[in-house]
Amino acid sequence: MEYLVRVVVSALIIVVVAEIAKRSTVLGGLIASLPLVSILAFVWLYLDTRSTERVAALSYSIFWLVLPSLSFFLVLPWLLQKTGNFYLGLAGSIAIMLVVYGALVLALQRWGAEL
Repeated sequence: MEYLVRVVVSALIIVVVAEIAKRSTVLGGLIASLPLVSILAFVWLYLDTRSTERVAALSYSIFWLVLPSLSFFLVLPWLLQKTGNFYLGLAGSIAIMLVVYGALVLALQRWGAEL
């Protein structure tokens, strides 16, 4: 039952963002940019483990890994304009984002940061 509640709450957030974005992309973007998924993950992790250390470690990892995800949001509109193809733009943006993720993880490892 607990997992069902988690799935329903998470799915509701996605549906709400999509519905709001139909009416206002700015408001949809604002809600989507809120760290709702992270907050839910913190709550679920804490309820499962009662470990503030694990929550803090997750927060630290999210901080570093949000940075490469920003490349997706920069590249997607550019590719959509250049190709005019949603699926090609989406796939290309994801591919570039994954490369940036890999580069950041390698750089952080090289600098001695632990994720």
